[in-house]
Amino acid sequence: MIKNYTSEVPAAKSIAHIEHRLVEHGANNILKIYEEKRLAGISFTVTVSGSDIPFRLPARIDRVGKRLLSTVKKMHKGTEQRILEQAERTGWKLLSDWVDIQMSLIELDQVELMEVFMPYIYNHKKEQSLFEQMKSIGFMLEDKR
Repeated sequence: MIKNYTSEVPAAKSIAHIEHRLVEHGANNILKIYEEKRLAGISFTVTVSGSDIPFRLPARIDRVGKRLLSTVKKMHKGTEQRILEQAERTGWKLLSDWVDIQMSLIELDQVELMEVFMPYIYNHKKEQSLFEQMKSIGFMLEDKR
């Protein structure tokens, strides 16, 4: 079962909650990233050992929408628009819940902030997250040949 697939929480409320939780844990310079007039992610920096480390949390709402649309057996007028609106609510609510869980782990000293958010460290020159850079070079991925 997909969590929050029927969420009625407005995306703006989930986004504000994410920002609040990030700020509580030392985030600064929060920036919202828009693609085609839709919010696609949130960037922020955290000062670690005197250096500002950039992070980017992608929402990937387009992927959520495609996945939700793939579950529709018969399209009716307005169905696609309703599902795309739902995808925005679901995607941002999931990210909000994820941030809450990560922050709880940090608060309980189970993990460090850098440990949790490391895949999302963002290299502005390459326009890629650390995870994307590692994936592009096949780091620790099985050779499928």
